[in-house]
Amino acid sequence: MSTLSERILGAPAGRYVDREVDIAFAHDGTGVLTREALREMGVEHLPHPDRLRLVFDHIVPANTGTTATLQAELREYARASGIALSDAGGGICHQVMSEGVVRPGTIVVGADSHSCTLGAFGAFATGVGATDMAAIWASGETWFRVPETIAVNLTGRLSGPAEPKDVALAYVADLGMEGATYRALEFVGDGAAGISMDGRLTLSNMAVETGAKTGMFYADAATVRYLADHGVTASPQVPEDCRYERTVAIDLDDIVPLVAVPHRVDTVCEAEEVAGTHLDQVFVGTCTNGRYEDLARFARIVRGKKVAVRTLVFPASRAVLARAIATGVLADIVDAGCIVGSPGCGPCLGAHAGVLGEGEVCLSTANRNFKNRMGVGGEIYLSSAATAAASAITGVITVPEVA
Repeated sequence: MSTLSERILGAPAGRYVDREVDIAFAHDGTGVLTREALREMGVEHLPHPDRLRLVFDHIVPANTGTTATLQAELREYARASGIALSDAGGGICHQVMSEGVVRPGTIVVGADSHSCTLGAFGAFATGVGATDMAAIWASGETWFRVPETIAVNLTGRLSGPAEPKDVALAYVADLGMEGATYRALEFVGDGAAGISMDGRLTLSNMAVETGAKTGMFYADAATVRYLADHGVTASPQVPEDCRYERTVAIDLDDIVPLVAVPHRVDTVCEAEEVAGTHLDQVFVGTCTNGRYEDLARFARIVRGKKVAVRTLVFPASRAVLARAIATGVLADIVDAGCIVGSPGCGPCLGAHAGVLGEGEVCLSTANRNFKNRMGVGGEIYLSSAATAAASAITGVITVPEVA
C-alpha cells in the first residue's frame, strides 16, 4: 500500500523517476531567471505552453525602472510564447494557483520554495530553482526521487483563538528546520477533515520550513466543494493503509496561540510567554496568511477599534481582495487605521512596501523570520492573523481572546 506521494509519482520511496509535469509556474523574479536560462539553452519552442504560468507577485507594482523593464520584457515573452500570465495585482502565485488551477493527483512544480502550498489539494507540489524550471519548460518533464513520508496525525478540533497557523508553528517546532529534509508530509487523521481549505493551504505552505519536499492533504469532500466553487470537477482520494517513516501527533484541542521568535521558524513559544513585546509594525498577508479567512478573522478583532502601531494588510489575491470588499471586511480594516497594499507578496521578502528599519520589531503572519529578511537589523516574530490583530490594537504582542 502506498503513500499519497508514491501513488501520484507511481513508484516506491527512494526510487528515481522521470515524470511529466501538469502545471509549472514561475513569478516575476524567477521568471526572469528562467527565461535567461532558456536563452542560454538555445530553447526557442516550448512544447506545452498550456501547462505553464507566469505570476507577477514579488515586486508589484514595480519599485524601480530596472524592475519595470524586466517585468515588461517578461510580459512580452509570455504573450509571444503563449504562457498564461497573471499580471501585477492578480495575487501571489500559490494563491492564484489555488483558485481553480491545481487539481488532486497532479504534479505541480513552481519556481518558488513555497510551492508545496498546493499539496493542500492532494497534488504532489514542490519548488525548484529557475534553471530546473527552464528545463521543465523546455521538455515538459523532470525527475524526482520519490520521498519517504512523515505523517502529521491531527486529532481533535481547533477552538477559541487557535488557528491553523498555530498548528503549522507547532509541527515546525516539533520537526525542526531540518527534521523532514526531502520528506513528504501527509496531514492525516480525523482532525484533518475539520481544517478549512484556507487552513490546509496554510499548513501545507510551511512544510518547506522543515525541509520537506511537499506537504499534502488527501482530497476529501471539502476539497471537492472548494474546487466546484472554482469551476473544477474533482473526486476525493481515499487514504490507503500505508507505512510512514515517522508520525507526529498533534491534538488540535491542545493548540493555543503560538509565536515563532527571531530568528528561526522552529523556535516557537506560547504567545503568552512573549506578551508585552514592543512592536513597530504588524504585517498581515503572504502566501501563508493573506487569504480571505485570515482577513475576516483580523477584521472581526479590529472592528470598531484603532490600531496602535503601523499595520500593513496585503490580500493574497485579487479574488481575496474583491471578497473582502464585498463583505465589508476591507472597510473594517481600513477604518481601524491599517495600510492596505496591492495583492502580492508585499513586505515578506524585504524588497519593498514595508521594509523594517534598523532595530525595528515586526509581528508578521508570514512563514519566515530569518535575520534581515524584511530589512537589515529588524526582528521578526511570526504569528496567526488573530494574534496579529490583537497585537495591532495594543502595539505589543498580545494573546487574542476570540477567534
